[in-house]
Amino acid sequence: MPKPPHVFDRDLEWSELTAFASDEDRGPHLAVVSGRRRQGKSFLLKALTSATNGFYFAAVEATRAESLSLLGREIAHFTDAPVPPIPQDWTEALELLFDLSTQRPVTIVIDEFPYLVRGDASLPSRLQRIIGAGFGDDLRRHPRILLCGSAMSFMGGLLSGTSPLYGRARLNLVVHSLGYRDAAKFWNIDDPRLAVLTHAVVGGTPAYRKELVANDVPEGLDDFDDWVCRTVLNPMRPIHSEAEFLLAAEPDVRDRALYHSVLAAVAAGNHTSGGIASAVGRKATDISQPLTVLKRCGLLTVEADAFRGNRSAYRIAEPLITFHHAVVRRNQSLMIEERDLNSAWSESRDTFLSKVVGPHFEHLCREWVSWHAEPDTFGGLPIEVTSGTVADPAARTSHEVDIVVRGAVGQDHGILLSIGEAKWNKVMDVRHLDRLRHILGLLASRGIDTSHARPACYSGVGFTPALQEAAERGEVVLVDLGRLYGGA
Repeated sequence: MPKPPHVFDRDLEWSELTAFASDEDRGPHLAVVSGRRRQGKSFLLKALTSATNGFYFAAVEATRAESLSLLGREIAHFTDAPVPPIPQDWTEALELLFDLSTQRPVTIVIDEFPYLVRGDASLPSRLQRIIGAGFGDDLRRHPRILLCGSAMSFMGGLLSGTSPLYGRARLNLVVHSLGYRDAAKFWNIDDPRLAVLTHAVVGGTPAYRKELVANDVPEGLDDFDDWVCRTVLNPMRPIHSEAEFLLAAEPDVRDRALYHSVLAAVAAGNHTSGGIASAVGRKATDISQPLTVLKRCGLLTVEADAFRGNRSAYRIAEPLITFHHAVVRRNQSLMIEERDLNSAWSESRDTFLSKVVGPHFEHLCREWVSWHAEPDTFGGLPIEVTSGTVADPAARTSHEVDIVVRGAVGQDHGILLSIGEAKWNKVMDVRHLDRLRHILGLLASRGIDTSHARPACYSGVGFTPALQEAAERGEVVLVDLGRLYGGA
């Protein structure tokens, strides 16, 4: 089943969806499709139902009675029935849906499924019951049910051990943002530096370009500042308030002020639970629940420190949220009341470069190692790519390591393959290599095998001739923007 030409990228997702829809096994099949808002889930599923002559129903926030009535109308439209059926409850509604597949397997998409469950919490149990009955009823109905939703905390629990639907799904597909290379292609940006700057603002969410900025793409580096002012800083553009909407749309978020403060603390550079708690003026125990909910919603990620097992780093998963809390939120009066967007951006640009672009560049470098590094770059297969902190007792300090690569060399796994430093706006020289060598010495003194570890320098502006000569001698791996984006 070929992917429609209007669907950008998403080859893996399309392959999984079409394999599910075309599975010839008899009986009902269930799939769950989730992902944060604006990633193109509905777009994909509409394309799927179009390609398979399937049924698509998009739920809305409504009472149970209205939702059942709306579903009846869609069923009548699909079957060309002169009078829409009016199911009295969800058991009857599900029977009507399953009856659509008596002649052939039919793809049946229920989009925004959490809205329906909010109106009737018994829906998952009723669906479980009718799926189970379908296998004992002479296998006469063959629906391919796809439940879709953007409430990540809800969708994540839909197939958990306590859910009625546990063990029922044949597919659990999460639609993620586009990778940074695909995002650059989607925005038609060829300049790697402009691509990083733009990605640090809008990330890889497809709908931001087409729906929220109306295809307004920065024309070049000289246009980037003006682009920021006329789009994400502009209160009249929907992308201006999108970050707040992403949080408000999550049903598990109660104290929104506290959650915004937690996100603002992370955006300001506080990545440990203690640092976040101090920034928001609360005890660490007071923010454990917001941190858990934000992780479950997919708005925060957490990764263990590569060298300190009792320490973890929290990072914001959506670049637009980082930009909002580092730049937009603190300049609301200039943007909304005084409408002075240029002044707001002028006062925030340095913060943007240090608090947003710098950490984001480090993240892209880790993503490059995970997905795009050439097979022989580190002398082994990268398996885990994180960051870490190395204590230096003699100097009474510690060293932050931006990119830590562990992987497999032959049959050995967990080998330290590389430690690296990333600088967005600084030409890197031999002093950066010396620092990495010093850190490797500290690690070796702790008994860590560093015999396979290759120092790596990642720079947004380049390297000195001396450092390039060291790379030619095989002493260091150098990654510039061209290499990051697949150039020579």
